Amino acid sequence: MMKRPDPLDNPEMKRLQCFIYLIPIMGVFPALWTLYRNEGSRDQRAASRWAVLLTLGWIFGYILLGAGAQSGGTSALPLLILSSLLTSGYFLVNIWLMVRLWQRKSLQLPRLGALGDRPRQRKGRSR
Repeated sequence: MMKRPDPLDNPEMKRLQCFIYLIPIMGVFPALWTLYRNEGSRDQRAASRWAVLLTLGWIFGYILLGAGAQSGGTSALPLLILSSLLTSGYFLVNIWLMVRLWQRKSLQLPRLGALGDRPRQRKGRSR
């Protein structure tokens, strides 16, 4: 019996999946699934790592700034403004990465480019 080709195994569908990973807040769930299964192309894994890192950074910052605003009397307003700037930045960075993906450029952020890439391990050497 002949195997049917997977309709999701073409470059355009993989690129569409990368767009889905970069959807703010909701895209982190399929991105986590891709990383958990350790499947997908190199670009899919890179987009998944960026989606997870950005979302975790945003959630962590949002929670800390919200807790600081709740506990600090007169300093609450600057913390709430900073929290809204953090949220806006999170959305803008995700949209910017989507634009770079649409332009078929690499998904690297200035000064943080190596953060989204998985460290390469050398086989056979121990240091």
